[in-house]
Amino acid sequence: MRLRQLSLHCSLFVLASCGAIAAANADTVIDNANGYTLNAKGDVVQFASLAFDDKGRIVAVGTARAVAAKAPKAKHVDMQGRTVLPGLIDAHGHVFGLGEMLTRLDLSATTSLPQALKAIGDYDKANARGDAKAWLRGRGWNQENWKLGRFPTAKELDGVVSNRPVWLERVDGHAGWANSRALALAGITDKTPDPVGGKIVRDANGVATGVLVDAAQDLMKKVLPQPTEQDGRAMLDKALQKMASVGLTSAHDAGITVAQDKLYRDYADHGKLTARIYAMIGGTGPDFDQLSKNGPLETYGHDMYALRAVKLYSDGALGSRGAALLAPYSDDPHSHGLLFNTNEQIDAMIGKAMKKGYQVNVHAIGDAGNRQILDTFAKEIPANHGANHGEDLRHRIEHAQIVTLDDIPRFKTIGIVPSMQPTHATSDKNMAEQRVGSERIKGAYAWRTFLAQGSRIACGSDFPVEAPNPFFGIHAAVTRQDAGGQPIAGWYPEQEMSLKEAFRCFTLDAAWAGHQEKNLGTLEAGKYADFIVIDRDLFKMSPYDIYKTGVLETWVAGRQVYKK
Repeated sequence: MRLRQLSLHCSLFVLASCGAIAAANADTVIDNANGYTLNAKGDVVQFASLAFDDKGRIVAVGTARAVAAKAPKAKHVDMQGRTVLPGLIDAHGHVFGLGEMLTRLDLSATTSLPQALKAIGDYDKANARGDAKAWLRGRGWNQENWKLGRFPTAKELDGVVSNRPVWLERVDGHAGWANSRALALAGITDKTPDPVGGKIVRDANGVATGVLVDAAQDLMKKVLPQPTEQDGRAMLDKALQKMASVGLTSAHDAGITVAQDKLYRDYADHGKLTARIYAMIGGTGPDFDQLSKNGPLETYGHDMYALRAVKLYSDGALGSRGAALLAPYSDDPHSHGLLFNTNEQIDAMIGKAMKKGYQVNVHAIGDAGNRQILDTFAKEIPANHGANHGEDLRHRIEHAQIVTLDDIPRFKTIGIVPSMQPTHATSDKNMAEQRVGSERIKGAYAWRTFLAQGSRIACGSDFPVEAPNPFFGIHAAVTRQDAGGQPIAGWYPEQEMSLKEAFRCFTLDAAWAGHQEKNLGTLEAGKYADFIVIDRDLFKMSPYDIYKTGVLETWVAGRQVYKK
């Protein structure tokens, strides 16, 4: 592994020269901190003290003496030498999905089908309602982790729960597993045709086995009970609590509904948002039509909420073989995966969002999915933005997992932000090369290749597909290893990031990808005092232990929202 050395370009005294904001008075000073942040140039700098006003804006950063001189009447909080960092930003997550997982059955830790079936049966007994219409819902299963070599079946699920409908989403959300009662309620039979962009998994005799991939899940969603507002509040509360506990002060929510937007605004109005939310409208259908009536919402509730982006989909996921590939899957020569839309359809969607002034962020995992979206952006950006092809547009491809080597440079030339999730690489390494082979893997999870051409990567986790802990992502980015230290040399280590690059992609570049770099991403005068206190020195510890980092405190706009 070739870990690149971190260089601290500035001394403790540099940031103090930033000076106080005009007419601002520091209300609070944190002292005796082992602080690290990036500066405006992207260099890592250290500080001992940080002062902020009663609006949560930073007044001064630097040495204790310099900061104290600019905050003579402020109250002081002693950090006792602990490490302080800017609040970390997840550039791609699903906040309500995280809350849903935290309030329902979670199968993500299961390592075998029998273990999963036992967990389902135990959950059913513990949550029995005596109502045959009460659905059992859950998420997180992964047949690859079970070493199953196939998808699970409705018959196997019937063996533990048959008296009420069961619907369990795969870890990536791109497939679902139903029991026979759920299939019957959805009207799915062996003769039900595959919908466009979806697949009903069948056995060799054409019998529907119980797993629905991508758009086929819509057949089940039509009969699933819709969450109430009370359900939504419970999910949001759980998600915000979890995010604060792992040091996330901001998240880009990749696809929300009208109901979820209403809750975000309500929470912002009542001071209940403990993380900043940069939201993307899910699709360009009825929700978009309603939410976009007044155009993009650049800021709301003292910069706690924004709704200025749209989330679209090109294809499915690699684990369920729904990602769209230019050539067949190496481990399934009869499948290319699934493009969700024709070229004409995705052109119309992206053009519609651009005409309304929204940033467009498109999920694309396979090389065919990525090429389709790059081709569409190359057409729609000049059509809707004239000669402005630059990075100011900041349209994004979410995931950019499998990209041909010829297409990677197009991200830079077209001006597309690669929004990537480091833990996807370390989670997928057990099956990714089987799916795409030894040649296509060269353009997979290719962080170094993107960085070398000057692309700014926005890092996230895609929670709840992966754990929301950003230190898992930083660890994966710099080691290309999982938490078990495998593989020892790192998985394709030539694509690793330096620690500074990983730190930047979860802070400044994630903020930039959400048009928020003037307020977030670094601890500098004029920005918000969004910071975390951790239990070890990120820049002096072994990179192999980064995933062990614990968050002691989380502060948003100068307000402590979490303490261990």
